[in-house]
Amino acid sequence: MIQLFHLFKKYGPHIALSDISLRVAKGEFVFVTGPSGAGKTTLLRLIFGAEKPERGYILINSVNLARISRSKQAFLRRKIGFVFQDFKLLPQRTVFENVAIALEVTGEPTRWIRKKTRQTLELVGLDDKEKVYPLSLSGGEQQRVAIARAIVKAPVILLADEPTGNLDPDLTREIMALFGSIHQKGTTVVIATHSRDLLEDVAYRTILLQGGKLAGDTCA
Repeated sequence: MIQLFHLFKKYGPHIALSDISLRVAKGEFVFVTGPSGAGKTTLLRLIFGAEKPERGYILINSVNLARISRSKQAFLRRKIGFVFQDFKLLPQRTVFENVAIALEVTGEPTRWIRKKTRQTLELVGLDDKEKVYPLSLSGGEQQRVAIARAIVKAPVILLADEPTGNLDPDLTREIMALFGSIHQKGTTVVIATHSRDLLEDVAYRTILLQGGKLAGDTCA
């Protein structure tokens, strides 16, 4: 599903990732952990195709990201959902519109977009909030909108960058239960987190990054 081979990435003189090689199998649930600045977000952005490595290469479903055109890479990214740490919701659009936009950009029929968006909002428990604007929601509800937007296109891979970083313990458990239910449907899930408490509550494979290097890979 996801294969990384000797990845190197730097920003100016700063080395963000150094010689990272790993594989994530189809349908696997994986945590990527480590202290701030360890390279977690960079790793997810490379997998998503938002950035390119200086060296090494990435295979997604056996497709080399470095050897495909921009249009094909954009098509491949439709199969990957990304939940951002700061949500990146559009404040001037309703909950429904924030989720639907992920389908609108792909040119799907309007009737199908409405049906799929409502189904997804129901899945994340926000079917009664579709006409509400993001700033009127709690942090946990905003995170659910972000997750709904990421999964509405039925991605085969779901990436999440610190999805519970700003939530209290109760909301964290709710969001992680939601990720668990998405995983049970067959989606490959990769979550970046620095929370030790979160890792203690679950039993999934954990990849440890330190200083941009792979420092550990522990299976549940």
